[in-house]
Amino acid sequence: MKFVCEKNILSEAISIAQKAVTGKSTMQILQGILINVEKDSIKFTGSDIDLSIETKTKAEVFEEGSFVVDSKIFGEIIRKLPNDKIEIYSKENNTIDIICQKSKFNLIHMNATDFPELPKINENIIFSISQKILKNMIRAVIFATAQEETRPILTGVLFEVKDKKLNLVALDGYRLALKTEYIDNENNISAVIPGKTLNEVSKILEESDEVVNITFTPNHILFSIGETKIISRLLEGEFIKYNSIIPEEYNLKVIAKRSDLLNCIERASLMAKDGNTSLIKFNIEDDTMVITSNSQLGMVREEFGIILQGQSLQIAFNSKYLIDVLKIMDENEIVMELSSSITPCIIKNKDIDNCTYLILPVRLLNN
Repeated sequence: MKFVCEKNILSEAISIAQKAVTGKSTMQILQGILINVEKDSIKFTGSDIDLSIETKTKAEVFEEGSFVVDSKIFGEIIRKLPNDKIEIYSKENNTIDIICQKSKFNLIHMNATDFPELPKINENIIFSISQKILKNMIRAVIFATAQEETRPILTGVLFEVKDKKLNLVALDGYRLALKTEYIDNENNISAVIPGKTLNEVSKILEESDEVVNITFTPNHILFSIGETKIISRLLEGEFIKYNSIIPEEYNLKVIAKRSDLLNCIERASLMAKDGNTSLIKFNIEDDTMVITSNSQLGMVREEFGIILQGQSLQIAFNSKYLIDVLKIMDENEIVMELSSSITPCIIKNKDIDNCTYLILPVRLLNN
């Protein structure tokens, strides 16, 4: 096996395949990247069984072959070599030589036949969407996935296509995030994709109008992005019926400037860091919102103007949950729909109805 490739091309391909190598597997072979040297290209594959990423790049190939090399050390070697062509060829005793200018490494490799086979997926494209739209949709919901594995289904994101709409939904028991895009697709799809998978997909997607093709099987999903394929298992089980959680009626409606509200909450949260709840209190009355927080560190009071429709209300929240939502929304004005101090708060854009966020309040003793 022998090939020559530009350092930056090689480094980028390794970086993409590495996203599937967690380093947590008990199988040593999965600490490595499978490298298949073919006619005029090299295929790099990383996997942790649940998630596999395969990417191809052009190269000057003198001799075909395949091997598995430790992901971490190989990636670091390539990154630190000069910006020039790199020559890699196999030697006896399960080693490869890596040469660039006056640098030479000799690295032990593993046997390619020991690397697990990727799931076979018949690439009948079910769904296509622009990379930019999908990247923004993932960003809009991924923060609301559950981090703890007590309810595995909540560590994933519901990918739902129906009525010519794509919905991405995430919830963790304290908040819910729903992002919607209208699409020209007649299919009905419902699958729960691990949050970890979508995190890595988002890093590979570009801010472009180029499409990503998505294929579903009963147990797996395949994302095809240019020369890169990402295969992930789907989460088993029924996702929570999210529509039944989102209240349709409310007693008061607040219209506020998103940046003003975010800045006030971020300042108020500085005094709320004492304890786990990051508690801030809202007093909504007469077109004014007063946000307060007090702890052993001291106290803070923030006041700003709003448009209020409905009765006054006092309510408390975990400031982190509000900050997460307000940071990723993109309209200048937002709407908050509330009913009482113990029922969920709904946050939406004022003009474009393409997202819904639900946040549970923190119960106060006097409530």
